[in-house]
Amino acid sequence: MLDNLRPALVVTYREVRDQLRDWRIVLPVVVLTLFFPFLMNFTASQLVGFVQRYGANLLADRMIPFLLMVVGFFPITVSLVIALESFAGESERHSIEPLLSSPLTDWQLYLGKLIASIVPPLTASYLGITVYLVGIYRNLGWAVPPVLLTQVIILTAVHALVMVSGAVVISTQTTSVRAANLLASFIVIPVALLIQGESVLMFWGRYELLWWAIGGQIVIAGLLIRTGIAHFNREELLGREIDTLNFRWAWHVFISAFVGQAHSIGEWYVKEVGQTLRRLTIPIVLMILLLSIGMWIGANQATRFGLPAEVLNMDKLKEVDPTLIKGMEALGFYSISGMSTIWLHNLRAVALATLLGVFSFGVLGVIILMAPLTLMGFIAEAASSVGISPLIFLIAFIMPHGLLELPAIILSGAAILRVGATLVTPAQGHTIGEDWLIALADWTKIMLALVIPLFMGAAALEVFITPRTAMMILGF
Repeated sequence: MLDNLRPALVVTYREVRDQLRDWRIVLPVVVLTLFFPFLMNFTASQLVGFVQRYGANLLADRMIPFLLMVVGFFPITVSLVIALESFAGESERHSIEPLLSSPLTDWQLYLGKLIASIVPPLTASYLGITVYLVGIYRNLGWAVPPVLLTQVIILTAVHALVMVSGAVVISTQTTSVRAANLLASFIVIPVALLIQGESVLMFWGRYELLWWAIGGQIVIAGLLIRTGIAHFNREELLGREIDTLNFRWAWHVFISAFVGQAHSIGEWYVKEVGQTLRRLTIPIVLMILLLSIGMWIGANQATRFGLPAEVLNMDKLKEVDPTLIKGMEALGFYSISGMSTIWLHNLRAVALATLLGVFSFGVLGVIILMAPLTLMGFIAEAASSVGISPLIFLIAFIMPHGLLELPAIILSGAAILRVGATLVTPAQGHTIGEDWLIALADWTKIMLALVIPLFMGAAALEVFITPRTAMMILGF
């Protein structure tokens, strides 16, 4: 393993040496490392003095750790620039040909560039954190708790890893630094939103939740690195001259994958949709497992945050039995409009899950689809506190329409996972764009052939059958 890694480290040494020779890289790193911590020390001192005059000491205690995270984050923004230059910049300068013609394997070359983009900014970031902590201790006597310091150090590293791994992927798939810089917004904006979420946790004092943020970013960074290695091709990098949008070609690839070899709708259903379902076998099994975990999480949370007994008091509900039907009709039950509302709601949820899944390797899309199952598990377990068996609750309120809705959720989630997984798996004889378009065609087939009709049937059952079934089983 060390013998295989040594060539990658040689590339890292070459890249770091070249970076330290470039004053345009060294100057921002030095300024952000030395000046910014002093600025944050001054800011922290002024804030603490201000809030203490009004007795808001808690705000001061939460502001200092937040500024510590900010001090660690700013120097690693330089890593984004270095990573974007790693392949696209050298391709523009025609200085990458000797490196690509070396006997290094693709993964060794890729990993060497990746490490070289992380090491200098991360070193500067840790130096800035040290300067900030020393200054804040001398000025305010504040010493960072060891656990929080560990979290900030790891967070800084995973922030750098996520940004760099994403930027290197962009750099390998573009032909110019200008295009890479424009695409970098898809990295900067999500990471900035992530920093805001972490700052909220810090201001709330929920530092234990930062471990979840660290774990999630490690997974995303691993997927990004896997994406880069899977789709890095030195021959394609040398042969690519300019990025163009060829909509005719993209449409041809999509339609060819969507129609396949079918000559009729019946043949398309049997042959093409059947083949797509076979390709989705593993994602379907994974979705069933994840939805089961979601229900378990909801049931587990119900034991901690139970609903008030009066919310699920069946005796009180039976007292208003004469007006219950009218109330449900007012909510849209027993009507075509109510059915269409539920159907469109489900389709919007799947569309949102798909959109978010594209940018998160399917992870956020699956989380959205897990949410209803988590809520279902929560309510079913909460119902047991007022004497309703969770099994009876599921049979009464979920099973009638769930017989169609749950398969639709499973199939749509599996298709979303397939689209997300395409980005992290090596393309077999296809470019990354072709592979993604084929996966998108599979998603479209599943949606049109199965998911949309299943949701339509589930909406009809949920509006016309489920309420009557629930009232009959519960004795209304």
